[in-house]
Amino acid sequence: MGNLGSIVDTFYLLSWKEVVMIVIGLVLIGLAIIKEYEPTLLLPIGFGCVLANLGMSSYQTMTVTEIVNGQITEVVRPGFLKVIYDMGITTELFPLLIFIGVGAMIDFRPLLAMPKMVILGAAGQFGIYGTLIFASFLAKFIPSLGWGLPEAASIGTIGAIDGPTAIYVTSKIAPHLLGPIAVAAYSYMSLIPIIQPPIMKAMTSKADRRIHMEYAPKPVSHRAIVVFPMLVTIAISIISPAAAPLIAALMLGNLLKESQVVERLDKAAQNEIINVSTLFLGLAVGGTMTGDQFLNFGVLLIMLLGLLAFILDTVFGVIFGQIMKVVTGRKINPLIGACGISAFPMAGRIAAQIALEEDDSNFILMHAMGANTAGQLGSVIAGGVLLALVQGFM
Repeated sequence: MGNLGSIVDTFYLLSWKEVVMIVIGLVLIGLAIIKEYEPTLLLPIGFGCVLANLGMSSYQTMTVTEIVNGQITEVVRPGFLKVIYDMGITTELFPLLIFIGVGAMIDFRPLLAMPKMVILGAAGQFGIYGTLIFASFLAKFIPSLGWGLPEAASIGTIGAIDGPTAIYVTSKIAPHLLGPIAVAAYSYMSLIPIIQPPIMKAMTSKADRRIHMEYAPKPVSHRAIVVFPMLVTIAISIISPAAAPLIAALMLGNLLKESQVVERLDKAAQNEIINVSTLFLGLAVGGTMTGDQFLNFGVLLIMLLGLLAFILDTVFGVIFGQIMKVVTGRKINPLIGACGISAFPMAGRIAAQIALEEDDSNFILMHAMGANTAGQLGSVIAGGVLLALVQGFM
């Protein structure tokens, strides 16, 4: 009987919540492999979720026995996912490294050639603030949620449709919500081809979608392309200091690319740095998805509010696109209004695809990319504003 007891003790006993979370982790892995929904993030997040519910969460510590100065001493050591979490999430390193890689992939020429696209980049952030307000009202009506301004602001960042920004802001003001917010942000980003087209088509007529936009941009000099990231970094750091690390990382990556003198660093930022950071970020975030923290009514609300934020972004973006269409005498295709979110370049490609479906000679891709890069900048600034808002009230 003693032998049987020792054998049982070697097994990790799973609760029903852990079983459910393991299934959820496997579903995320399946979506990444089978449906190819943001596989570079959802696969490691799903695997981290499985590990978290097998006793290896990002919060796990272990007590080990060591001999120190001839004496047997018990020492607390972090588990391997906690080491990754403390190294890259607590310090905010991983989101910043990812932003360096994102910056190295972005071309700001369409935006510089069409500065008016900044309006659409701003419109694409309405979902952040609308969701923040709605989440704050819900917190008052349902006190058991335990949400305050930090939680509402973190939920609002899902509306940035930008995983690194959402993770960066949440890790600073509401780290206990990191798992569901990261999953919502990346899940909805992968669902852009499903969520956005019906909204865009419902808010535009066939005639609207067939509007051709002339692309005769002003030539953008190489000097302007190089000066732009430095100028934006300085300006945003002065205007919104809380956004300084994010914008600095994004613009450093862009400067590596546009300077044309550090090719190896540029390639490293686009490949090795962003890939390794994404892998560790996904594992660390997935490692926070334990059954006790994830399986509750609040998480369901977070997922629904994230969807609301995405819908509001798209709706207000198209509304501003319609306004610009009227003001310019139908020279603006309102579809590009939906591109003012941070999901680069997917949102721009979807808008261009819908225009081509209506008229196979209607090419609005460059205009859409101008709005999309404006949305990338807008999401970073919005994240900084949220941090400043919350920290000002704390």
